[in-house]
Amino acid sequence: MPKQPEIELKQKNNTRSDNGKKRTLPKVSIPKMNPKSSWRGFVIYAVLGLLLFVFFAVTSNPATRFTPVEPLSRVITDIKDNKAKSIEVDGDRLLVVLFDGSNYNSRKEENQSFFAALEAAKVDPSTVTITVKDRTFSQAWVTILTTFLPLGLIILFFFFIFRQAREGASSVFSFGQSRAKQFTKDMPKITFGDVAGVDEAKQELQEVVDFLKHPEKYRSIGARTPKGVLLVGPAGTGKTLLARAVAGEAGVPFFSVAGSEFMEMLVGVGAARVRDLFSQAKKTAPGIIFIDEIESIGRMRGMGFSGGHDEREQTLNQILVEMDGFAPNDNVMVMSATNRPDLLDPALTRPGRFDRRVTLDLPDIEGRKAIIKIHKKGKPFTEDADYERLARRTVGFSGADLANMLNEAAILAARTGKKAIDNIDLEEAATKVKLGPQRKRMQSKEERSMTAYHEAGHAIVAHIMPHVDPVHRISIVARGITGGHTLVPPSIDRYTETKTRLLEQVATLLGGRAAEELVFGEFTTGAASDLEIASGIAREMVTQLGMSNLGPTIFAPRPQFGIWPGMGEQNQVS
Repeated sequence: MPKQPEIELKQKNNTRSDNGKKRTLPKVSIPKMNPKSSWRGFVIYAVLGLLLFVFFAVTSNPATRFTPVEPLSRVITDIKDNKAKSIEVDGDRLLVVLFDGSNYNSRKEENQSFFAALEAAKVDPSTVTITVKDRTFSQAWVTILTTFLPLGLIILFFFFIFRQAREGASSVFSFGQSRAKQFTKDMPKITFGDVAGVDEAKQELQEVVDFLKHPEKYRSIGARTPKGVLLVGPAGTGKTLLARAVAGEAGVPFFSVAGSEFMEMLVGVGAARVRDLFSQAKKTAPGIIFIDEIESIGRMRGMGFSGGHDEREQTLNQILVEMDGFAPNDNVMVMSATNRPDLLDPALTRPGRFDRRVTLDLPDIEGRKAIIKIHKKGKPFTEDADYERLARRTVGFSGADLANMLNEAAILAARTGKKAIDNIDLEEAATKVKLGPQRKRMQSKEERSMTAYHEAGHAIVAHIMPHVDPVHRISIVARGITGGHTLVPPSIDRYTETKTRLLEQVATLLGGRAAEELVFGEFTTGAASDLEIASGIAREMVTQLGMSNLGPTIFAPRPQFGIWPGMGEQNQVS
């Protein structure tokens, strides 16, 4: 059995709020625009708009921009009366300037000369200054623009469309390129000295790094390079941190990619990215490829229900071929991390692909001491800070939990104005990491009384049972979704449990509900989580561990992951 974490006896509140879970809106990642491409597009649209404006301005009828104010007869009258000083003829438009400084517009007949109109009216044109504008040049430009400008606009339009299509095609082809990040010597390094609590795993990976640095040492006696290393362990135990340490220690090209980065909306992209990734690694061999969360693409094949093309399976097939296919691949090592090894395809985890499986478990007391020593650097502590007690208090904590706990302790100390972190901050931070922050809300006297008797029931039963660990903390302060809690952390690290100890744990879990019945004569909803945990232990004892009067038999096999529960389980209990 896996290591047993500390027992947390929680009392749920009577209020409900979406099953006690807080909902948060998903973060929407807005892609950043390329400033050069956006500026270039703006210039293109501005030029097109300017050309359209010029086209309509030139091709529009100039006469429509000059509304005639006076008829031609007045022009003739003003000339006869010697009132007109000058006349400007611009096509059909006439601009008449009088001696008194005023002016007005007029128009002549479209196909008639102005001098012919004056001659027909028997007016001497020599009595007034007449200026005729030459429109030959402007008319030529109007003809050219009206002929070639529409054609030019059409050409520019199609050029812009084809250019966008070409850029789109290049971006589509870039889908097949690997998204892996290559670690270089200039990047900040993490070494094996920065990793603690996983000594056996460090030894395995140090041997792999030494193999890459000094291959002749091993090949001289017939050893070959391991093709793959699979890091397995619960979340927060340091799988990715170990991979980063390998990248800092190996001294060879290190490519890091998440399993989900292979998949895209286009069919075939995943396999293409796998080929491109291994191609890059082979060019710089020897090298290491690290695939984080490999279960996202390495799940067991044949689990799809869509009936169509399964892109994930094609990506997995390509990984299998690249790791151990027809072509030799001796100079590229693949490292992967997962916390769900039961989901992986057997063809992926067999020797020849992943030769080594490195298991990372929750740290023991010595490992927790080493992890605390690393993460307490740069943080001031009081002289009486008890790290030994803290390491014993945090049984069941992962490396990530311990790092978070010390950070929370520093935040608590800073919030209260302290210059150093003390034991009170460490205890509060450890409780906060496991149970959540305190909820400062008003409770009625009746609720506080029920919670106190409930938690006292847990503590009394735990004290009476000879094999249950000592009670560490009792509180009726609401934390997270609980109204109170009783902490019974394991006094030592255990990797197996006896039937007697499990039964006493069940009795301790039910002690709070029994106290409610004895004192108040009824039950509350505070025992809901206790019943859930106790039922899980009892069910596993009977159906999985053979600890019942039915004998050493497994009655309900674990469901096969990836298959619907109704199809993956067989009820063998009659």
